Amino acid sequence: MALTPDARWPSPSAPDALRSRAMLTPNDLSRYIQQHAIRARLITDLGDVSTVPAAAAALDVRPDQILKTLLFFVRGAPYIVISHGVAPVPARVLADHFRVGKRQIKLARPEQVAAETGYPVGGVPPLGHIHPHPVIMAQSLLDDEIVFGGGGDDRTMLEIPVSELLRLHAPALLPLR
Repeated sequence: MALTPDARWPSPSAPDALRSRAMLTPNDLSRYIQQHAIRARLITDLGDVSTVPAAAAALDVRPDQILKTLLFFVRGAPYIVISHGVAPVPARVLADHFRVGKRQIKLARPEQVAAETGYPVGGVPPLGHIHPHPVIMAQSLLDDEIVFGGGGDDRTMLEIPVSELLRLHAPALLPLR
């Protein structure tokens, strides 16, 4: 889903200085959710939820319901990967999917994540990024009706139905666990 360009969500063709002007916040994510009529809610003031165990404890949910949103580069092209927070994303599965060698799969550095999503590592939500990219999602996330992801910072979480992630992204589903 493409974002409407404005001062906080510049278009991909905007100069680098404009794109990196400001980090997005949970307030920006809340506005994005409202503007796009997304069935999701932000849960704020949870304390530090920058790790899966801390987030699961704060929300009183299973750790498997906590997801992570990662940015990978495949032959230099960016892809968002949404997976379980506790499970490592196997590079071999991504490499096989793209028919490339494992060395062609690179996890983005924190500054690349911020530049492409607008959010800091540890708070990246599964939607509302400044640059839309193709999405890959762990097939096993379909086992849950509701999941929780980054809410824009390390003190906020996003509650969202898995069906809404499917509707918004039409992701490629892969066995990432």
